Amino acid sequence: MSPSKAALDALRIERGPERPEKRAPLVLGLVVLCAGLAAGGLWWAGRAKAVEVRTVAARASVAQGGARTVLNASGYVTARRAATISSKITAKVTEVLIEEGVRVKEGQVLARLDDTNVAASLKLARAQLDSSRKSLAETQVRLDEANTDLARQTELIAKNVVSQADFDHAKADALAYKARLEQQSFDVSVAERSVAVWEQQLDDTVIRAPFAGIVTSKDAQPGEMISPISAGGGFTRTGICTVVDMLSLEIEIDVNEAYINRVEPGQPVEATLDAYPDWKVPCRVIAIIPTADRQKSTVKVRIGFDKLDPRILPEMSVKVAFRETAETAGAAAVRAVVVPRAAVRQEGGRDIVIVSARGRAEHRPVTVSGATDEETTLSAGLAEGERVVVDGPKEIADGALLKETSP
Repeated sequence: MSPSKAALDALRIERGPERPEKRAPLVLGLVVLCAGLAAGGLWWAGRAKAVEVRTVAARASVAQGGARTVLNASGYVTARRAATISSKITAKVTEVLIEEGVRVKEGQVLARLDDTNVAASLKLARAQLDSSRKSLAETQVRLDEANTDLARQTELIAKNVVSQADFDHAKADALAYKARLEQQSFDVSVAERSVAVWEQQLDDTVIRAPFAGIVTSKDAQPGEMISPISAGGGFTRTGICTVVDMLSLEIEIDVNEAYINRVEPGQPVEATLDAYPDWKVPCRVIAIIPTADRQKSTVKVRIGFDKLDPRILPEMSVKVAFRETAETAGAAAVRAVVVPRAAVRQEGGRDIVIVSARGRAEHRPVTVSGATDEETTLSAGLAEGERVVVDGPKEIADGALLKETSP
């Protein structure tokens, strides 16, 4: 062995077996480092996937005087009293005396039907009545004669001047004429009722207005057949015209049952006809129909006009704004806020807004008290100054990270 190799061997350090307890801190440190790196990666990945949205701050609603709107809805003008005028009998129309737009009075003649057969039957009935009355008069004379003869026979039989047979014959004649008189009196009564029936049928050939109103449609012409029942696809009409009582006009609204608690009888309403968008018509709730439509989930509300106007016509489209009452106005401790209309969304049949809370999305249920084409007024669920999402993806998960941009 060379001297240099021996010197190197002398410098070598002999190591004993390595103990496990000295390797544990090193492994634990590596695990902690890896976990930190993974958490940081997840945080960075989540931050990279933040949803880009545009938000605005809710502002306080400024009252412009008057009552606050608690609900908006739309409906139609309807007539409480309207009827298609028909006849009680099947007959041919001979005359129509009305046109569309004509104002008619109660009982006014609208049309006439062919009465030829009815008039002939009425004449026959009256002739039979006259015959019955004359027969009754003749029988009355015969009865008076029989009663006189019976009285004479009674005196004579008391003096034994006439036989019992003659007395019995006189008595029988008197009773027979009395019975015939009663029967003919009944026949006269029957004839009178027959005349009354034909007079009524003759009157049924004249069609009159059941109430005052305006004719909105003319449905039959002279020469056509009219009947109170449908003819099953034939050419028989079932009505002469339609008459509408303009004094019975009102508004019918279908209110979502989720908002029916904001409506009460007598509540003030402001109506706007689509035909006259700048005309505000004061109205009031007449009644809330006590049943709901299970197909549409709505409740029907009747609204009456405070003052009618000739410009208001049946079947016109109308928008209404239900105003708060004195009771609800006194309880308005919660201040309403206004947000853009695009901020209000539907979720599970409820109105919600997506609030940006510390950079994350929060689905917040709200109460809508009014709306215009651009803004929506919220009476509950949101405070002034809170930021809501107005533009972004259609679906934003609750709790999603938001990347906000302001207008």
